[in-house]
Amino acid sequence: MNHAQVINYISQWMKNYSDSSGTDGFVVGISGGIDSALTSTLAALTGKKVICVEMPIYQSNKQVARGRAHIAWLVSHHPNVTHVEIELTPVFDMMMSTLDQLPVANAELAMANTRSRLRMTALYHVAQTNRLLVAGTGNKVEDFGVGFFTKYGDGGVDLSPIADLTKTEVYALAGHLGVHESIMQAPPTDGLWGDDRTDEDQIGATYPELEAAMDYHERGLDPEALNSREREAYAIFLRMHKANLHKMKPIPVCIIPGQVRG
Repeated sequence: MNHAQVINYISQWMKNYSDSSGTDGFVVGISGGIDSALTSTLAALTGKKVICVEMPIYQSNKQVARGRAHIAWLVSHHPNVTHVEIELTPVFDMMMSTLDQLPVANAELAMANTRSRLRMTALYHVAQTNRLLVAGTGNKVEDFGVGFFTKYGDGGVDLSPIADLTKTEVYALAGHLGVHESIMQAPPTDGLWGDDRTDEDQIGATYPELEAAMDYHERGLDPEALNSREREAYAIFLRMHKANLHKMKPIPVCIIPGQVRG
């Protein structure tokens, strides 16, 4: 990959999209992870207004520290970047105290997704009040492979600048741009659980393993040629891909035939 060319292409694509939509720039939610670090840096390179938003909800100190270090680095290098912190923990607590009165299954997962959807709401408030677009931070494996995102949470965005990049490519571009070493070395996590569980803990496979499985699947190759661990990762990919396909496809619309309408 030609790092400089890809970086320039994405940032110019972002600028052109903002220009054509009549907006002034971008809002990016900062998590302390690699994807939001790369997306916010690419947004900064457009020269347009960028607001980095921290939205802690019982966030670990390590994640918060990484996010703040990245924002400080970005602000010091790009005068078009500002930031704001929106403390959502009290909002989350109040919402959950109400929702907890309802009978629910999979309460822990629902609670994690609620965190993500609260953040989406906050991002769109900042975006609308500043004539900005919400820039998504999902990569190719998450958005189109295993569907590892929250529908109408971190999946609720205006544009997806890095959704054609694998996680490996995200790291490569972030390293080329000089993203903070603490972020480069941190295990990927969605930060939705209030603990230290990583993406690998939740999925059961690493991103390189999922990338290989996705490539194998897209090329229609025979999984019998894989070794036992590769087959295991391939099975994880297929299971998640099937289960989350509804997130990756457009919302189905019921088209009523003319003869039915009468």
